[in-house]
Amino acid sequence: MGHAKSREVVLSINATEELVTRLNELRDGWKKDAGSILKGITCSESKEGHFVLMAAESAFTTIPGACVIKGIGAIQLVGTEPVFEEGASSKNLVLRHTEDGWKFSVKFVPPIIRDRNRK
Repeated sequence: MGHAKSREVVLSINATEELVTRLNELRDGWKKDAGSILKGITCSESKEGHFVLMAAESAFTTIPGACVIKGIGAIQLVGTEPVFEEGASSKNLVLRHTEDGWKFSVKFVPPIIRDRNRK
């Protein structure tokens, strides 16, 4: 059986005015000086011209109902399902600014479960 390299799951968020303001400030700061961005956070622009922020595992913490990104703030998740599968690795949060507002997704590598290891 093949193993998927990585998965990206789009999640619903409740974007507060404070969070949107902080993300806009970060985008403006990145455009002026890309070196001013904190470690573990990568900013770029998509082909469509949308701002994309990616936070590595070292730059965020997941708590029930929210993700807290270092230097930005908390992103309240809508829903109660777990963000990552237990044992997942290489976790990244991705925020995209689109015409419809901020889109939030999670990229991760699911755990490898082999039949021979199950008991």
